[in-house]
Amino acid sequence: MTNPTLLLATLLAAAACTRPAPNEPNQLAARVDSLADAVFATRLTLEPESGTSSGLTNADHGRITDNSPAGIRGAEARWDALYAVARTIDPASLSRRPQWVTYGMLRESLEAERGIRVCRRELWGVASYVNGWQAIYTDLARLQPVGTDSARAHALERLRALPGFLEREIANLREGLKLGYSSPKVIVRNVIGQLDGILATPVARSPFHSPADRDSTPAFRTEFERLIGQDLNPAIRRYRDFLAREYAPAAREALGVSANPDGAACYRASLRNFATVDMPADSVFATGLAQMARVEGEMRVIAARSFESESIPTLLQRLRTDPRYTFRTSQEIIDTSQAVVDRARQAMAKWFGRLPRANVVIEPYPEFRQKAGAPGQLQSAAEDGSRPAVFLINPSNPTTKSRADVENTAMHEAIPGHHLQTAIAQERTDLHPLSRHSFNSGFGEGWALYAERLGDEMGLYSSDVSRMGMLASEGFRAARMVIDAGVHTKGWTREQALDYLLGHTVLPRRIAEGEIDRYISWPGQAPSYMIGRLEILRLREQARKALGATFDIRAFHDRVLEDGTVPLALLRTKIEHWVAEGGPRRTP
Repeated sequence: MTNPTLLLATLLAAAACTRPAPNEPNQLAARVDSLADAVFATRLTLEPESGTSSGLTNADHGRITDNSPAGIRGAEARWDALYAVARTIDPASLSRRPQWVTYGMLRESLEAERGIRVCRRELWGVASYVNGWQAIYTDLARLQPVGTDSARAHALERLRALPGFLEREIANLREGLKLGYSSPKVIVRNVIGQLDGILATPVARSPFHSPADRDSTPAFRTEFERLIGQDLNPAIRRYRDFLAREYAPAAREALGVSANPDGAACYRASLRNFATVDMPADSVFATGLAQMARVEGEMRVIAARSFESESIPTLLQRLRTDPRYTFRTSQEIIDTSQAVVDRARQAMAKWFGRLPRANVVIEPYPEFRQKAGAPGQLQSAAEDGSRPAVFLINPSNPTTKSRADVENTAMHEAIPGHHLQTAIAQERTDLHPLSRHSFNSGFGEGWALYAERLGDEMGLYSSDVSRMGMLASEGFRAARMVIDAGVHTKGWTREQALDYLLGHTVLPRRIAEGEIDRYISWPGQAPSYMIGRLEILRLREQARKALGATFDIRAFHDRVLEDGTVPLALLRTKIEHWVAEGGPRRTP
């Protein structure tokens, strides 16, 4: 793997010299490539989990992030040095080169990293959603490479590192309490319950056990199980007891991040970090209300057509609870999801010029994640093709799951959503790895939400029940904007947020409760879906009007997806350039 320290030293030396003149784009492109190399290598060094989750074969699969105060400050110094180099580059002369995109992505990521520091998240890192360590490292266990001596050694090294990580987390949380930072009490209680579920699970069925399940070497399995039982589980117990006895009694009652020091600045920085656009909280709230009104207008059209003009609240309640609209078995949920993925796979060539080689398969979540109400989630395919993408699904409690909320989820997570998006980027080996493996929610989740509506254009929904689910999903994302800003900046209670969500979606109460806790636990992330979707739709309509008869939906989609998950401002400039140049240029 590239040495990021050596790369950074070289870049700093170059930046101290006279910068290239504007008429030397080759030198400028080389500088951007070198900086991108350094940024990507630094990310893999400071966040080694990212290499595993991206399926990079040459990543370090044995280490974990250094969460000590010295490690955090050292990481910030590294990012600051790279940002200083980025500021010496003017990318204007690179507009027709791939380095223009690369520079835009790395500049945005470096600026967002600096902005989010105001949150001091390391001081209150108790989270019950996918951003909690218990979710990050159990998900990572499913992706941990095995099958060779070196891979097994790395798997054991990473497992041995987790108890120390948890001890440092306890120290960080204690320091946070001293300085006035904490996670909300309701989230702390949720995490304690999740940890109780992990600790009650036999070692051989532990969510951390996946590497041993996938490797046939007896000695490796024996040592892996010993480490879980004798080292990791006791560390989890110590962390859990710390939360229950010391942290929870001192944790804040207020749900919103605004209760923490610099909380208002933290919320705005979090929004920018996820959505890649700066947007005031009041605008988030107002946009959510406006989109909810639009969605409910479209719902009334379907209600008049297929549900005898039933009122929207009554119809949503029926779709959520009436046995005619819920599932009978867990397998039925999986089969319904598989069927729509199969239909999408058959239809996508009419809507995309560039198609992914990687496959996507459906698997259920670990049991403790199912019990916590986890929604759908995609794990991207390995870069070398050694494993397909995985659409993780929650098939528990089928009689409480609405049929209206399954097909759109499969389109969001698999095809034409996240799978198409991530696989196309990963398979562009001519792109810089930074472009292929970076992710931001504004573009990434915006595309996946756009994909749900695109699925209707593609003819993928099987009924008006499922179309109501599509609209309810859009309403769900609009509700998220209202609730997220309401909780974190307007003092909304959990009950107020839950009532609003249940009144506007088909989510069962248990899943809705998990969603509310997600927004409390992860401020600023939920609004990014609708923010990104609206921008993609706006750009598509703008291109359609400007290009007229020459507009080609396949070419538009290829232009949107070809460079990976770019910041939304960069996407806007890309599409405007494409329109100005006359459009199409369909990918062969």
